[in-house]
Amino acid sequence: MLSKAALNWIKRKQPTTVQARLALMLTVPASTLGVFISTVIAPGSVGQGIFTLLKVWLVLLPLVWATRIDGDRLRLPRLTRQDILAGLGLGLIMFAAITGAYGLFGPQWIDFNDIRAKAAHVGLTSPVVFLVGAAYWTFINAFIEEAVWRNFIYRKCEVLVPRISAVLLAAFFFTLHHSLALWFYTQDWRVVVLGSLGVFLAGVSWSICYSLSRSLWPGYLSHILADAAIALVGYHLLFS
Repeated sequence: MLSKAALNWIKRKQPTTVQARLALMLTVPASTLGVFISTVIAPGSVGQGIFTLLKVWLVLLPLVWATRIDGDRLRLPRLTRQDILAGLGLGLIMFAAITGAYGLFGPQWIDFNDIRAKAAHVGLTSPVVFLVGAAYWTFINAFIEEAVWRNFIYRKCEVLVPRISAVLLAAFFFTLHHSLALWFYTQDWRVVVLGSLGVFLAGVSWSICYSLSRSLWPGYLSHILADAAIALVGYHLLFS
């Protein structure tokens, strides 16, 4: 983590645009690097350990940055009826799109045996382990991603470029590590293109939600439903 002297230097000596660039340089590559190491360079316990460390970095650095450099107070916005309706409505659309795309293209495009072999290589061999992991990714990681990618990374993009460009830029950054994971597990350009497009559009939707409401709740609620659909697809891929 950044030292106290480094934090003070960034806060006092650097203009806001430079601060935003530094924040993006220190956060955005971490997720892609974590996926690359854990799937390509060192699959298994070592790679997963490095992936976890980079995940912790991706959570802690925005927390420290927000409080020590930006001077933000860490608090959750009030959950409103509008947040719930927007989040559930968008989430149901995403759930239907993900499960529908899988039903239409999955059996033709995806090699189930290859997916299961690669999943076994990283330890996903038990339905119980998968379901525990799916619960974490659906409810906890979804919140972490909204806090990091929308509340922090999107806001830094907004410092550098106009709002629409910030939405697209943040969604592009969010898509990178997902595309890499899709390529590792499927190695089918059709799956990678379709899946990456879906992730990008989801990132655009969540960034727009955040830009309009300045609340994590619409993105988080819809993210839960999107990840629940992915978990359903993953379970079918691995254990059906």
